[in-house]
Amino acid sequence: MLIAAPLTAKADDQVNSLFTKGNDQYAKAKYQDAVKTYQAILDKGYQSAVVYFNMGNAYYKLGEIPSAVLYYEKAHKLAPGDEDIKFNIQLANAKTTDKIEATPGFFLTNWWNAFILCCSVNSLGIITVLLIGAGFGVLTFYLFAQSVGLKKASFYGALALIFLGLVTALMGASQVHYFAAHHQAVVFNNAVTVKSEPGAASKNLFVIHDGTKVDILEDNNGWMRIRLSNGNEGWMMATDVKPI
Repeated sequence: MLIAAPLTAKADDQVNSLFTKGNDQYAKAKYQDAVKTYQAILDKGYQSAVVYFNMGNAYYKLGEIPSAVLYYEKAHKLAPGDEDIKFNIQLANAKTTDKIEATPGFFLTNWWNAFILCCSVNSLGIITVLLIGAGFGVLTFYLFAQSVGLKKASFYGALALIFLGLVTALMGASQVHYFAAHHQAVVFNNAVTVKSEPGAASKNLFVIHDGTKVDILEDNNGWMRIRLSNGNEGWMMATDVKPI
């Protein structure tokens, strides 16, 4: 740990320096340079909602809407409760060609998804540790309390804290499962004809355009079965999209 700590600190300093540089370039309207600087951070193996969000902003300023949507969506996966990210996703989607109305889902499913996506999985993990740690701390106080009233209050308080900690742990696990189950991508080709089967000679179903987000249901020899938010399904070439 002593050997690794200085190396980690040095790497963090390099990333912070690049992040500051990218922000300065963005502030000076050097959006293409800012994209390259933020990409240098990602190339070092760092994943950050802020970096993805700033990348999306830079691409939006450049008028490259599919890339803006892609990086906004990447930021959303890391910080699903961030209202600025949600707003910019809507802003970028308004610039896309396809205006697809999402099929209304079951209200309990919508409520549960909103509940587990209220904040990032990292935040949920920290809250879980704090709640369970506090619960066991209060439980320790219960062991040394003298009066019956304090013992009861500390015992039930500890149970409540530990229970809430388990709830946030469940929320974090559910969020990880949600994103693992929802494989999505953004269309990067100007116009893509979605087919009925995985083959160029199959029947044409509908056309979608760059910037549209799709759910990936299946991958078959370079073809992907996709679903739109309105429920329409079909097959398209995997090279026409970039995964989120």
